[in-house]
Amino acid sequence: QLKYSNYAAFSHVHGVAVNNSGIMMKIIKFTINLAFYFAREYYTVIRELPRGKGFADICFIPRKIHMDKPAVVIELKWNKSAEGAIHQIKDKQYVEALKDYHGNLLLAGIDYDKKTKQHSCIIEKWDMS
Repeated sequence: QLKYSNYAAFSHVHGVAVNNSGIMMKIIKFTINLAFYFAREYYTVIRELPRGKGFADICFIPRKIHMDKPAVVIELKWNKSAEGAIHQIKDKQYVEALKDYHGNLLLAGIDYDKKTKQHSCIIEKWDMS
């Protein structure tokens, strides 16, 4: 399990008030999108991808000329667990949206703990076969 940097520190440096889950989730989504900003040449980014039994928070799908890159399904949680986020991706069958994709697929579960102000992240490789 990986621990990501503290977004509360990020918010303090940039003057963003982080006192509710909505703002924190926006910061997390913004940070993820920023991290993949330069990867947009390689990926199509879809927010709230409808599939299976719900919506995946964020999905990165490689463009056709970059199928050597992994697809990524991301689920964000607040005061729950990164493990629970991974379980939700699997349980609600979010990967069904990528059934025609035959490359590598990564599942990423990210959780923010309001009390400790820490993030945890689990990344798993998913077998599409």
